[in-house]
Amino acid sequence: MFDILAVGPDADEAALSGRMAELERVKARAAAEQARIAVALEARRVAAAAAGGPRVSRAALGSEIGLARRESPHRGERLMAMARILVADMPCTLAALESGVLSEHRAELITKEAECLSVLDRRLLDAELCGDPGPLAGLGNAEVSAEAARIAYELDQQTVVEKMRRARSARHVRFRVAADGMMSMTVLMPAAQGQLVRQTLAR
Repeated sequence: MFDILAVGPDADEAALSGRMAELERVKARAAAEQARIAVALEARRVAAAAAGGPRVSRAALGSEIGLARRESPHRGERLMAMARILVADMPCTLAALESGVLSEHRAELITKEAECLSVLDRRLLDAELCGDPGPLAGLGNAEVSAEAARIAYELDQQTVVEKMRRARSARHVRFRVAADGMMSMTVLMPAAQGQLVRQTLAR
């Protein structure tokens, strides 16, 4: 088990910051291993089903992964989807996660952009974006996602455009009661419409 005070209670700021960065790399390494375990678990279930066992339910498996990781069933399904793509089709991205260059969140952003692509195009995106992971270290979340989206568009424009068209059908507005007599509103809409709303609210 890691001792969070391994640097000592009297450590200087540089040592504390370094320890924090080290622990973040440990989290990324653990996420890479969790992805491999999730895929191995699914492979076991598929093999058992082929041998006459119960049918594999992706929803149930996602729920199980979510439970093991203290996440919701929906989040478990998303983590399983990411794991499938990382382990099967994106070895460079998986290696960048394992080395700590990418966080789990950023790896998920990349796999979301690659999800609609063919296996070959996923591997091309993987090699171009993460074959040399060094430049990724200086990018923010939005920049990583945008770069993955740019490469995906160059590889298969038609598929990416179709993905965007399907996404428009999922637009929605959600209201949630918040603390202290407040309420939150979440809107998912096409970017062009969202920009108009933003400009109107700013005025």
